[in-house]
Amino acid sequence: MKNLMFLCLLFSSYNLLSQKNPENSLGVWYMYGGNFQLSQNWKLKSLAHFRMFDFTNDLQQYLFRVGANLILNKEISFTGGYAYLNTDHTFQENGGNIDEHRIYEDFNINHKISKLKLAHRLRIEHRFFTGDILHWIRYQIGLSYPLTKNINAFIFDEIFFHFPNETYAQNWVGGGLTYKLSNSINLKAGYMHISDKTIKLNRIQIGVIFNTQITK
Repeated sequence: MKNLMFLCLLFSSYNLLSQKNPENSLGVWYMYGGNFQLSQNWKLKSLAHFRMFDFTNDLQQYLFRVGANLILNKEISFTGGYAYLNTDHTFQENGGNIDEHRIYEDFNINHKISKLKLAHRLRIEHRFFTGDILHWIRYQIGLSYPLTKNINAFIFDEIFFHFPNETYAQNWVGGGLTYKLSNSINLKAGYMHISDKTIKLNRIQIGVIFNTQITK
């Protein structure tokens, strides 16, 4: 019954799509995340996103990210890595595409207050376009709380700044549920609102997360 309820959450928003303009419609992010434990202090992290203007077609952006995670202790870790993105900024089917390469560095703090888990991430991103380089500072705070043995509720907020001018860029806020399918696989479903100075986007998130220990 719990599995059925979770699957219903994944697809219940499909019939909400009623607007023809992709910029204003409810889109979806299909997501993969992988955490591969290499040793006690090192982890390989990977990620892939397919971000759609709607549920079935009209791809807005695809993203691939890989990074090495250095674990100092149970609360503090650092990550550094590379990401590639391809983005359609036209809000049109078969619109123009922009390639982007990123180098990023993360500082992560994770701690608990009773059953409530808190995760802080400060990320610096160096964004390379054809003939241009931009930089972002991103701060994200996330909270998660167990509802049952296998189901957790989560909320998050992430704010973006351009630097060195520290100009506000955008904000992501959302929440949802994760379901522990096995010791190594988690399913994720949620909602996110994206806003900046010019547009506002509403996105459903549907994902799978793998946690694997490669060496012992």
